[in-house]
Amino acid sequence: MEQCIRSLGDRAYGKPGVLHCNGTFDSLLCWPATLAGETVRQNCPDLRGLDPTRFSEKKCGIDGHWVGRTPNDTSNPWGWTNYTGCYSPEAWKVYNRFLADKSEEQKMALKSIVYGTRVMEIVGLSLSLVSLTISSLIFIYFRSLKCHRTRIHKNLFYAMIIQVIIRLILYVDQWISKADTPYGLVDGHLTVITKIPSLCKAIYSLLEYTKTVCFMWMFIEGFYLHNMIVVSVFSGNPNYFLYYLLGWGSPLLSTGIWVVVMIYLNKSRCWFSYYFLPSIWIMDGQRLAVIVINLIFLFNIVRILITKLRESHTNEAETLRKAVKAAIVLLPLLGITNFVVMIEPSQENVVQFGVWAYTSFFLISFQGFGISLIYCFLNGEVIMAITKRWRNFRLTTSGARRFTRSHSVYTSVSEVQTIPMYQVDANKEMSEAHAIPLLTEHKTQQHGDHHSDRRHH
Repeated sequence: MEQCIRSLGDRAYGKPGVLHCNGTFDSLLCWPATLAGETVRQNCPDLRGLDPTRFSEKKCGIDGHWVGRTPNDTSNPWGWTNYTGCYSPEAWKVYNRFLADKSEEQKMALKSIVYGTRVMEIVGLSLSLVSLTISSLIFIYFRSLKCHRTRIHKNLFYAMIIQVIIRLILYVDQWISKADTPYGLVDGHLTVITKIPSLCKAIYSLLEYTKTVCFMWMFIEGFYLHNMIVVSVFSGNPNYFLYYLLGWGSPLLSTGIWVVVMIYLNKSRCWFSYYFLPSIWIMDGQRLAVIVINLIFLFNIVRILITKLRESHTNEAETLRKAVKAAIVLLPLLGITNFVVMIEPSQENVVQFGVWAYTSFFLISFQGFGISLIYCFLNGEVIMAITKRWRNFRLTTSGARRFTRSHSVYTSVSEVQTIPMYQVDANKEMSEAHAIPLLTEHKTQQHGDHHSDRRHH
């Protein structure tokens, strides 16, 4: 407020003897002194979801006080600013759907839900990024883990890593845009993605592309697993050219069509609220089809599993337990948990909206961590490979220590043998007494090392 008044100078106060509203600051814009009964306008702030080419309004009442939300409300000394004309069309639709008819208490509850889910999402994405990166490195490093299944896993992990990085970049950008620092790396100032329309649209396009890539590799995961278990005729070497074309190539087509539609139909500087537009079904339609197909794969896999368990005379309780466990394990890998995100959230009930928000964003943000945990860190083959490598490392380190001790013994013996001749007769018995036990220990260690190597091999 003080900075606002200083910047206004003489415009902060009206002429003496004339009824007016003093200059004020509404937490976004600085407003000059205005005559009683008049309305002042200025360009909207350049913020996310607002159009700076439009205008906001503020009215000074006939009694010289800034008018509140209602004409007779003068309880707030700086009044109320009408920013409703500032919203972009997409942001205005979101406002009307979730905030327009809500009380102040409900609006505060919604804001706390959004803040809480964002914090949870950042934690989940960070954890997913670390776990996916470690899992990818494990699959790359250990040659014993290289097979068709892990090769498909790695492509899914790569796509998820790229998507997580993009999400975190966007969240950091949003945090910077709300900070009390000047915007921009332009002209020596900090800038944000939202200030560069072409970059903003490009990064959201890349985000949607990588999301679809993840879904397509989830489809390939389901297709490969289903064929291995159900259709044994396809259990040979998979056609990786077709897999790569389907996983990385086909999303380019749907993303390209979506980008063209958005460019022609959406004239906003950046596509903030695009997920509430009908055009998103160009992308979501393909993803929903993957979820439906993978759900069919899952039902068929569980059906085969139950049949095999019954043929082995497993009791019904154990059969059901194993079938449920298999289904739960496969849900995140096949992307079926993403179905929750596509459900229309409740617009009237704040509690229902909170349940949907926390559930959906938890499944999205922690999905990478869950897949890494199940298919890498808790995988028996991975644990065996890491354990074997650790055992070999310890054996190698132990062998190096034994070699060092043997080398020290050899040096001691050499030193004993280089005693001057005039001391040999005097110390002959002492020299032999020391040398023979040392040589015996040296031979014993070499014999033990030989058997240790045989056991290792």
